[in-house]
Amino acid sequence: MKKTNWLLLALALVLSMFLAACSGGGDSETGSDGGSDSGSDGESASGESEQVLNLSESAEIPTMDSSLATDAVAFQWLGSTKDGLYRLGKNGEPEPGIAKSHEVSEDGLTWTFTLREDAVWSNGDPVTAHDFVFAWQRAVNPDTGSEYGPYMLGGVVKNASAIAADEMPVEELGVKAVDDYTFEVTLEKPVPYFESMTTFGTFLPMNEEFVKEQGENYAMEADTVLSNGPFVMTEWNHGEGWTLKKNEDYWDADAVKLQQINVSVVKETSSAVNLYQTGKIDRTTLTAEFVDEYRSSDEFRIEEEPTLFYLKMNQENEILSNVNARKAIQMVINRQAMVDVILNNGSIPAVGDIPKNFVKHPETGEDFREINGPLVEYNLEKAKELWAKAKEELGIETAELSYLGGDTETAQNLDAYIKDQLEQLEGLTIKVESVPFQIRLERDANMNYELQNSGWGPDYIDPNTFLNMWVTDGGNNKTGYSSEEYDALIEKANTELAMEPVKRFETFLKAEKMLIQEDAVLAPLYQRALAQLWKPYVKNVFVQPMGPDYTYKYAYIEGK
Repeated sequence: MKKTNWLLLALALVLSMFLAACSGGGDSETGSDGGSDSGSDGESASGESEQVLNLSESAEIPTMDSSLATDAVAFQWLGSTKDGLYRLGKNGEPEPGIAKSHEVSEDGLTWTFTLREDAVWSNGDPVTAHDFVFAWQRAVNPDTGSEYGPYMLGGVVKNASAIAADEMPVEELGVKAVDDYTFEVTLEKPVPYFESMTTFGTFLPMNEEFVKEQGENYAMEADTVLSNGPFVMTEWNHGEGWTLKKNEDYWDADAVKLQQINVSVVKETSSAVNLYQTGKIDRTTLTAEFVDEYRSSDEFRIEEEPTLFYLKMNQENEILSNVNARKAIQMVINRQAMVDVILNNGSIPAVGDIPKNFVKHPETGEDFREINGPLVEYNLEKAKELWAKAKEELGIETAELSYLGGDTETAQNLDAYIKDQLEQLEGLTIKVESVPFQIRLERDANMNYELQNSGWGPDYIDPNTFLNMWVTDGGNNKTGYSSEEYDALIEKANTELAMEPVKRFETFLKAEKMLIQEDAVLAPLYQRALAQLWKPYVKNVFVQPMGPDYTYKYAYIEGK
């Protein structure tokens, strides 16, 4: 079928999109809303600015259960209501949370955390080492059904992988409450970045008695979740929004200035921009048609992120099991036009599985992305040649693939662009399925898709957070990809070379080339940046490279 020139169509229609994600893990959509009247009253009776922040998200929180959370929306609000051993502070650096300090044994295998004695849950119970033991055991217990538990703890904390595989009792996990305020962790191997890992949502503590008391309702409503962090969730109206209030019993309450955060679910960017302009929300993310309009505003900013978006290709599908078909899909998409016209928000083309400006060579300081260079390119003619070869190998003339995308207006615009690009391959028909975010997560977990627009943000600052995903049967693989050679490279980097940073880094370079260039497991799309408007009276919000996108602990309102 002959296709319309997409660039002209996009310019004419001024299509927009912003599809936000994940990381952790996962691919969440972010934005701004929160149009609660309580956040829009201006000055308080004392003349000081009322400490209420109004925000929006373009997706509901799927769960507040840190064992089951897989997406950026959940991790954002878990990180706002809970403290782990450490939390991310300014410049993305770990700072004390429930842990005051820690010591590491000479062999790098035993980490001993000294916990503060003044931390309490929002029900008044003390936060102890037993809460970490219970939470970490629960995360790897196969009965829990956690995706992230086996992924984050497996191969890191002693016996986690065997327990997750139901080969060993959960009590054998390498965690121990030496006493109420001493938590000891035994690792499978030295993990230089383990302190960074402990800031991630999966490692948050849980109050065992409360969790068991709530049963299946745990963390599904505001009154079935406990907080030990800066804020407490007081309202949760599913599909509409939620409210957080300052946790007056927080161990570091004096550092928390905000009294309340209101968040509303707003899927359409135009609606969010209108709320921003009328003072109902304090931040909004802009899509393509709004960027040029507001670029010159003093309230406009670009936030670059180490978050990647790509097409996942389910290799259990006959067509996508063919490497030439996958390479054709990689090459047929004009990424530069996509970021310039469709996104228009500062995002850049993704050309590998490691973002730009994320990790550097341990000796030379050169950026990983610069060293490995672009591993995919836009080449329409080559794509058509590879597609013809794939059809010949498969013995087909035509093919239809389903494409799993988001249900927001902006997501659908991007998915329409990608559909148009893919259908330049002769005989290929793309059927787009636009579904809510939570449904997309469920279908990904069950590999109930053929093509999927997906995203990933780092869980810790190391190449492994992106490359370890694609090992055979990895908890977040969900592509059907399996390579003994690739698995061996990742295993070598994380065991034999764990304490040899240069050789380890070089092994990751080789693994990325195999993943993208040779085996074409993913079709990289773009590295995300956010074009946003921020009210000038919002101060001291920290943007983070991993885990929660934002830290609100130190935020405050001034001059509103």
